[in-house]
Amino acid sequence: MAQSVRGPRERMVFSAAQLIRRDGVAATGMREVAAHAGAPRGSLQHYFPGGKEQLVNEAVDWAGRYAGKRVARFLAALDEPTPGGLFAEMVRQWTDEYETAGFAGGCPVAAATVDCAGSTASTRAAAAAAFAGWTGPVSAALTDMGVPGERAGALATLMISALEGAILMARAEHDVRALTTVARELRPLLDAAVRGAD
Repeated sequence: MAQSVRGPRERMVFSAAQLIRRDGVAATGMREVAAHAGAPRGSLQHYFPGGKEQLVNEAVDWAGRYAGKRVARFLAALDEPTPGGLFAEMVRQWTDEYETAGFAGGCPVAAATVDCAGSTASTRAAAAAAFAGWTGPVSAALTDMGVPGERAGALATLMISALEGAILMARAEHDVRALTTVARELRPLLDAAVRGAD
């Protein structure tokens, strides 16, 4: 969805997520968010009476919903959906970004967790909910592919945890090696979880 068709409130939430994924919560200021969104500074108090904490939490919520919705798009890109193929698509989103735009951005949910989980209970809760909102669709997709329900949630957690760790390593190393490694190494394990897999 193009930024221009969003209203000022939605643009500010989107902009906050983009700035947090690049700079972290502490370095993302309210004025910077308004400028990035092309919104009047006075609208911040109107839309976010809870201040920066509310804006951060809503940006984290947006990011979790975005990640959850992407699962269907990743599946649609696969001729024959498999757990390993789904994970490879999840990883490819990041390798494509890093190879074309550089390593400046990470996951806004991870950034907010690192910056705020120990100090801001509402942001910790928002991050936990965002991860759950992402894990749920991955787990459901795995179940639809034939992974037993009792394993699907655990494998979804493994996939997202491995992806988040690989994103951090890729940014630190300025290299997609960690991302391509987790996709390659987890593929056989994920595919073997399908009922009736050889």
